[in-house]
Amino acid sequence: MKIDRGTLIRTIVLAIALLNQILVSCGLYKIPGTAEQQTEVLSTLFTLITAVWSWFKNNYVTARGKAQREALKRQGLSK
Repeated sequence: MKIDRGTLIRTIVLAIALLNQILVSCGLYKIPGTAEQQTEVLSTLFTLITAVWSWFKNNYVTARGKAQREALKRQGLSK
């Protein structure tokens, strides 16, 4: 059974989130720092990940993306 990359990543992230929730519920794990510091770190990480993802998806940086750009140019759909 072959699992695509997106499904695998989502499954791993879900497993980590569930494990974290179980540990917190049992009182075995607590993220250090104040609520404000945690919010700042999460906000920064979210912004960074979103910015990098948006840049990557909106620019032709991979071989596949470059091929797509050329195909769009040939069809007259790109500048």
